[in-house]
Amino acid sequence: MGYTNKAALRAYAGAFRYPDADAQTKAVHGFFAPGAAINICHPFNELAGPDAYAAQFLAPLMASFQGLCRSDYIAIGGAFAGSDWVSATGYYAGHFANDWLGIRASGALAHLRFGEFHRMENGRAVESYVYLDIPELMIACAQWPIRDSPGRDRGYTGYLPGPATQDGLIWGDSDAQQSQASCTMVTDMLRQLATRDQAWRPWWHDNMLWYGPAAFGSFIGIDNFAGFQVPFEQTFSEWIGGAMPGSKTRHFTRFGDGNYVCSGGWPSLNAVQAKPFLGQPSQGKRLYMRVSDWWRRDGDKLVENWVFVDIPHVLLQMGYDVLSIPGRAP
Repeated sequence: MGYTNKAALRAYAGAFRYPDADAQTKAVHGFFAPGAAINICHPFNELAGPDAYAAQFLAPLMASFQGLCRSDYIAIGGAFAGSDWVSATGYYAGHFANDWLGIRASGALAHLRFGEFHRMENGRAVESYVYLDIPELMIACAQWPIRDSPGRDRGYTGYLPGPATQDGLIWGDSDAQQSQASCTMVTDMLRQLATRDQAWRPWWHDNMLWYGPAAFGSFIGIDNFAGFQVPFEQTFSEWIGGAMPGSKTRHFTRFGDGNYVCSGGWPSLNAVQAKPFLGQPSQGKRLYMRVSDWWRRDGDKLVENWVFVDIPHVLLQMGYDVLSIPGRAP
């Protein structure tokens, strides 16, 4: 079953290798089951079935990004809580010719980072979660309006690379023990986040690479990452991730495939804001964050981590609709 699901994902992603609107639309209807619950980051949120996905998400994206194509640099599969899942992350690319979501077209090549999770039944996706780093596109187009954003002026590296080992496309089967060991390592690490003694450190290579959402930035080296992560955690009086027992939020999936692991929650992180965050003053509100990750391990250390947070959705909870004012002067 795992191979069948990966083959379905591979065929779906392959339809986007070159621009072909008919082939891409056909692939959507072949991959998603009728009535599939498709969750996409704000402002799309909840769509039902392939028709809605094609009409409300894909068609406008094609109209804005001429020559739309897609490249995946991680594609994995596994099981979680009795269900089969596949996951992929990479970039859409195209000539940004027409405005999209109110973001002014750049008239040049543009990239949109994506991450996807699909719960599979009979070789088709019945429940999906699609993350997009919309702030990364806005920053690249000089239209990100929030000055107090770690990734705006530092830590944003532009187009984020795939695995250094270039082995993230796992279309075949992996060793089950290795996959489980990878997942256990990540789960144990996640449960040590937001600890006063930074108890998460032993799981990471000293020269780890953390590829974060563009509004947060990306970092190389464990100390540089800690320079972001610790203040981020301290912004909240309560910080609970989806891997923590008793969390108000959860991961909808978390699995390993060889040396790779992924997880996602919709939302997965809940935290009570105690300090200003992304330029917004604290109102003492509990914020719910849609977060996803992909990790690569090397032996007994995690070495690379790709992260998404639905930042526009978080800002909306703080009363700030970043997509309504993308051209505002900073």
